[in-house]
Amino acid sequence: MKTKGLFSFEFFPSLQNTDGFFDKITGDAHIGRRIVSQYLLLTLFTFVYGVVMGSYHSVTQALVSGAKVAVLFSLVILICFPAFFIIQYILGSRLRLHQIISIILSGFVLTAAIMVSFVPIIIFFLLTGSNYYFLQLLHIAVFLLSGFFGMRTIIDALKYSCEKKSVYPQIGVAVFRFWVVIIAFVGIQLAWNLRPFLGDRGKPFELFRDYEGNFYTALIYSVKQLIYEHEPAWGDDQETTSEPQTPQQENIDTDSLIKSLYDEGQ
Repeated sequence: MKTKGLFSFEFFPSLQNTDGFFDKITGDAHIGRRIVSQYLLLTLFTFVYGVVMGSYHSVTQALVSGAKVAVLFSLVILICFPAFFIIQYILGSRLRLHQIISIILSGFVLTAAIMVSFVPIIIFFLLTGSNYYFLQLLHIAVFLLSGFFGMRTIIDALKYSCEKKSVYPQIGVAVFRFWVVIIAFVGIQLAWNLRPFLGDRGKPFELFRDYEGNFYTALIYSVKQLIYEHEPAWGDDQETTSEPQTPQQENIDTDSLIKSLYDEGQ
C-alpha cells in the first residue's frame, strides 16, 4: 500500500455523485486503501476545523479542540454503527460490512469537507471581533448544514444499492432516516460532554467543563445573550433622574447610613 494513495481524493464524495462513484465505494477493489483513505480524510478535515474553533481562545485550546472534534466524529460512528448494521442485516440487506463502512464514511467525509469550506468565513468573523455567543451559534449552524448534506449522500448511496443493485431493501432507506435522528442525539450529547470546543476568552483554559445544564438550554442562553447584549438599558440614553424609593429601600439606605456613621465614631 503506497502512503501517497492514503490521502487520495478518488473516493471523495460530492453533492452530485454518479453511479460510478457509488460503484467505487461499494466495490471489492482496494477495500483497505479505500476505507483508510476515507477515515484519514475525515480525521484531517475535522482536526482542521476544530483547530479553527479553538483558536478563538488560545493555541492550546486550538490544538485540543482539533483533537476533540476528530474524536467526536469517530466516537459517533463507533457508537451508532453497530445498531445500524445489525438492523439493516435483519431487514434483508446483502451489503457486506466493508461496503456499509465505506458508505457511512463517505457521508461523514462530505460533512467534514463542507465544514472546512466554511473556515475562511469563520476566520473572517474571528478577525472582525465577533463575540463568543455569535461564534457559538455560527458553529452550530455549520454543523447542522454540513450534516444535512453528508447524510443525504449516505441516503443516495443506499438508494443506489436498492434500486440499481437490488442488494439493499427499500425499508432500509427509511430506517436510516430514523438512524440519522439517533446520530444527532448521540453527537449532541457527546459534544456536550467534550466541551469546551470554542473556549471563552474571559476564562482560563479548560480541558473539560463541569457544570449543570444541557445543550438545549445553552443554545437558548446563547441566543438571548446575542439579542440582548447590545440592547441599551432603560434610561442609559436619557437624563439621570431620581426615582422615588419604596419604604423598604428607604429603610435599607437609612440603616446603611447609621451603620456608616457608627463605624466612623468608633
